[in-house]
This record gives sequence, structure tokens and C-alpha cells, in this order.
Amino acid sequence: MSARVKQPAPGDAQVVQMPNTVAEAPSQKPADAPPPPAAVAPPKKKGNSRRLVLMISVPLILVVAGGYFWLTGGRYEDTDNAYVQQPKVSLSADIAGRIIEVDVKENQLVKAGDVLFRIDPTPYKIALDTANASLASARLGVEQLRVAYTTAQAKLNAAQQTLDVRQRAQGRSTDLATKGVTTQASVDDTLLALQSAQSDVDLDKQGVAGAIAALGGNPDVNTETHPAVQTALAAVENAKRNLDKTTVVAPADGIITQVTSLNVGQFVATGTTIVNLVGTGDTWIEANFKETQLGDLKDGEPADVTVDAYPGVTLHGTVESIGAATGAEFSLIPAQNATGNWVKVVQRVPVRIKVPASDKAVLRTGMSATVMVDTGKSRLDQMH
Repeated sequence: MSARVKQPAPGDAQVVQMPNTVAEAPSQKPADAPPPPAAVAPPKKKGNSRRLVLMISVPLILVVAGGYFWLTGGRYEDTDNAYVQQPKVSLSADIAGRIIEVDVKENQLVKAGDVLFRIDPTPYKIALDTANASLASARLGVEQLRVAYTTAQAKLNAAQQTLDVRQRAQGRSTDLATKGVTTQASVDDTLLALQSAQSDVDLDKQGVAGAIAALGGNPDVNTETHPAVQTALAAVENAKRNLDKTTVVAPADGIITQVTSLNVGQFVATGTTIVNLVGTGDTWIEANFKETQLGDLKDGEPADVTVDAYPGVTLHGTVESIGAATGAEFSLIPAQNATGNWVKVVQRVPVRIKVPASDKAVLRTGMSATVMVDTGKSRLDQMH
């Protein structure tokens, strides 16, 4: 198959001059041709010196600036291992009983003295009545002891008078026997009567001593200070206390949690945890600083606290105290470092940061925070 070549239209074709690649011989060069231009020397590079200055000055500036920032740094110690803390109280009933009323709801804000729930008071009212009856009986017993003391004292006086009569009779009988007027049998009768009277006096003295001992060693003792009455009074006070404990109140201001496990009709045992109270009257930050950061931390140093829940809000507090031991010392299973595969780990020490109350940030226990403490001394100050 052959292709047909189309002839170009007039005006479409152009004549292209191809360069002559064949060098002309020197003999063919015209005589009047100008001489070739002289070679121009390349200009001297002015940037070499500038580059050298930059290569020396830039690292030097970086070194000087880095050294300045390092020497003037180290004033602030910070950690993000910090958490908001508030007092947490586990509330329980001091007495056993059945719940008849619940007066709070989950996460309710309460004040100190607000009623949380009530326990059936009927058994404790009966116990109080019994204790009051025992108190009355004790007071009556003291009065009876006082009467018994008076009776024993009277018997002793009568026995003492009888003894005096028997002593005089025995003296007269002995005188008559010496004069030969009476018989020895009469003397023996009077001596026997004297010994019996002496025995009665001794027994009555023991009776008086026993009555005094029953009155607490003091015949004129006040009825209310007698040991038996004091015991009964203590029983009454305990019964009153138990009756008062049937109404459980909040011990401090705070928020009640875990109320869902508290229901009417539920029986609670003594000391069983029922609800929890998170106190709002005292709030602090527990910041766990590395042990290598504690060198310049002291009580009273200012601290800035930011809570993750409130970005942009800074709380200004102070260092209140530094923990007595690392957190590992209070763990359930303390680390055993006396082993062959021991690896040194930087320990952390809890530091308590006191923060004032803020309307911009409502703090809740357990919130994450970041703490920065101003020690007031840079590395340069530490070198002096």
C-alpha cells in the first residue's frame, strides 16, 4: 500500500538555513576579518567571606543562647502527675436496724447536719425506757442501803449498852465471890453473859461496816453519785445515744454518692458502709514530683495549677507540705530491691498544693492537673 504525498501549498513552505558545520580553512578567512576577542577573567566571588562569617557566627549564637537559657532556667519545677483531692468519708450506721426513710439522692449537695436517712427507732425507745426504769431502781436501792445503815447503827448502839450492863454485872459478881457472898456458878453465868454481849457488839460493828461499804464508803453519799446510780445513768445515756443515732446526718458539707445501694426496708448492720460523702470544704492538689525535683521545693513556695477539665484557667496556690515517703512505700506490695535483677527507677514523692476556691473551676476529686512550682532560684543562682 503506497502513501500519497501531498505537495505543499504555495506560501506554506519555508526555507531553513542549516548551520555550516564544516570549519573553514584558515586560508579561506578574509584578510580584513577582525581578531578574536581576548578571554575575560571570571569575576571574583564575594559570597565566600560572608558564608564563612555565617558558618562561625550562627553556631556561636546558638551556643550562647542555649547557655543563657540553661543558666537562667531551672527555676520552675513542673509535673503533670497531679490530681485534685478532696476528703472522702465512708458513712455507716452506728447501730443496727431497718431503714424507714431516705432523704437524699445521688450526687446531692448537703450541708453538715442534714438528715441522710432514718432507722426504725422503736427498739431503741424500748431500750431507753428500760434504762430509765433501771435508774429509778438504782436510786431506790441507795435509799434502802441508807436505811440499812441506820438500822445497823441502832443495833450497834443497843448491843453496846447491853455490853456495858453485862460488864457492871460481872464486876459485882466478882466482888461478891471474893467476899464469899455468892457462888462460883453465879460468877460464871455473869461472865458468859458478858462474852455474849461482847460478841453481839462485834457482829453489829461488822454490820455497820457492811452498810457503809454498800453506800460507797460514805454514809452521807449523794444518791446521784452512788456507783449503782452512776451505772444506771450511763445505761440511760447509752440508750439515748442509740436512739439519736437512728437519724443519720451528714458530718460535713459535701456531695453524697453511692446512694443507690440505700433503700427503704433494708436492714443495715452496725459499721456497714452505706453511702460516701465527698467533702467540698477542703480541696488540694496532690502532685507527685520526681525525687530529683525536690532539691529546691519548700513549704510556702508559689505554685500555678491548671486542671485538664478547664483549659485556660490557672489556679494560684502554694506548697503546703511535702510527703514523708515515696508513693511506693505505701503500696500494697512494696518493691523488693534486694534482688539480683534490680533496676533503679526514679521514685516520686507526693507534694500537697493548697489551692483557693474558684468560681471558674468547680473541682472534683480525681481530676487530672498540671503543677508548676516557682522555686525562686535559677541554675545560675544555685552556682553562687
